[in-house]
Order: sequence, then C-alpha cells, then structure tokens
Amino acid sequence: MKSPKVWIALLITVAICLPWLISAEGYSIRVLTLLLLFAAMAQAWNIVGGLANQISLGHAAFFGLGAYTSTILLIRFGLSPWLGIFVGMAVAACAGALLSLPTMRLKGHYFALATLAFGEVLRAIANSWSSLTGGPVGISVPFVPNAGLGLMQFNSGRPSYYIMLCAVVLITWVYWRISTSKLGYELRAVKANVDSAEVIGINTARTKMLAATISAGLMGACGVLYAQFNFFFDPDSIFSLVGVSVRVALICIIGGIGTVAGPIIGACFLLPLEEIFNATLSSKGAGVSQLAYGLILMGIILIEPRGLQALYRKFMNRGHV
Repeated sequence: MKSPKVWIALLITVAICLPWLISAEGYSIRVLTLLLLFAAMAQAWNIVGGLANQISLGHAAFFGLGAYTSTILLIRFGLSPWLGIFVGMAVAACAGALLSLPTMRLKGHYFALATLAFGEVLRAIANSWSSLTGGPVGISVPFVPNAGLGLMQFNSGRPSYYIMLCAVVLITWVYWRISTSKLGYELRAVKANVDSAEVIGINTARTKMLAATISAGLMGACGVLYAQFNFFFDPDSIFSLVGVSVRVALICIIGGIGTVAGPIIGACFLLPLEEIFNATLSSKGAGVSQLAYGLILMGIILIEPRGLQALYRKFMNRGHV
C-alpha cells in the first residue's frame, strides 16, 4: 500500500501531463479546467462546511465579489488580475467576516437560509447597479491580443489549466494546514457541540468568523480566476444559487465532506457526469438529464452518506477481510 505522499505525487504528475494528451483548444481542456476550478471552490467551501459543519448556501456571493472586483479594477484602472486577485480576496474576506457577525449564532437550516439570502441580495444589487456591474447585460473582461501572462490571457487552453491546478494545490494545502492546526481542532469541537466547545474555553464566535473569512477570501480568488478564464459573466450566472453555491456543497458532500480528498474526488465525479448527461440525454427531452443525474446522486448518498471516499475505503477494507 503506497503512502499518501506517493499517491499525491502520482496524482500531481498525471494532472501535469494530462493537457498534453488532448487538444489545447478543444472542449476537453475546457471541461478539465472547470473541473479544477470547482475542486478549488469546493475545497474553499470545505473549510466552513466540512470542518465547522456550517452548511453555507451563499458562497456564490464571495465568488461573484471576487470576479466583479478584479474585472472592474481591470476595466477602470488597468490593474493586472494578478494584483486584482488580492483585492478580490480582501473584498470577499471582508464580506465573509461581516456576514458571520449576525449569523455566527445560527445553526443548521437557519444558517443555510441566512447565507442563501446574502447571495440573493448581492445578485439583486448587481442586477440593478448597471453603471458599475453592467446589470443584467453582464460584464466582459477586455481581451488584449498577445497579452499573455501579464493579464492572464492566453491563446491556448493549457496555461489556464495549469493556473487552476495551482489553485487546487494551494487551497488544498491551506485546508490541510488549517485542519491539522489549533484552529482545525477548535472547528471540529464546534462541529461536535458548540456548547461543550465554549465550556472548555474555545471562543466559538471568533473561531467561526476566522474560518468564514478564510473560506470567503479563497472563494473570491476563485471568482477572479473564473472571470479571466470565461471573459464574460452576469449577475445571474456568477451569483447563481444552483450553479455555484449548491454545486460546490454537493461536490463536497458526494466526495466526502470534511476530508482533504473529498472535494477533489467529488469534482472528478460530478463535472464529467454532468457533461455526459448533457451530451447524451438532453436531446431526449427537457429535464431528463437532470432527473438521471439527481437519481444517481441520491443513490450515492443513500448508500454511503459520508461520500465516495468512505465508500472506496469500505470496499477496500472488505477486500482485505
């Protein structure tokens, strides 16, 4: 049985080599790039949803704030996205901290609904503030031919893929560092029982706020990367409840919530499955692909609520018996 470090090295090697086995301009490289982006987003969500069991349905708000911040700075002031990503992270982190102030005492579905409402409020603001955000028409990232690395704009799909891969590795490292630190143990105590955590001296309000701030900042960084990759977005897509907030939560839950590998496993399962169903079942009628997709997801959750990672471990352990 190989050690985790060996598996990590093998996976990173495969991920580095993979873009050279497919077309740099085709559909496949785009799907792989989005897969990595959503793995990074889910890992950022996992800090709050996995470690602290605070099921947020409003992370699209931080994603959208990062995308709009960097794009507006690029359009109005010519600020490079490499600098805009830090500003976008700061804006999203501040929003996460502000949101946690009134919601840190909420639990379960009350917390989920509060975060959902925050995302919807920002979507409504972006739709109505046309002078800044472009409103329902959306906003485009100005394309500069041959801009290259300086503006994060490329003629090939491979550089964007590698940028997303770096984001996955970095955010996964941040999650791992938090999970093995004092903050991680405090978050697990909060997850187990908030009242007991306070009795043993943990400042639960500070712990939740710190986790929410870090998670929101990383989500904002992902929003910046998406804006530079897609070149266009509008309020309804960037602040989407189903397309962003619910999807990243499902990726974690399906892969294995509260684990390092869960978001990556979930993204590798979920994104290709969506593309397969859209390509094969959409022509058979509206909603057929979504129905099949939903049935498979429910089946996985019913068989093993802890996700695919736990299902794999159970299968391997059974094989050794």
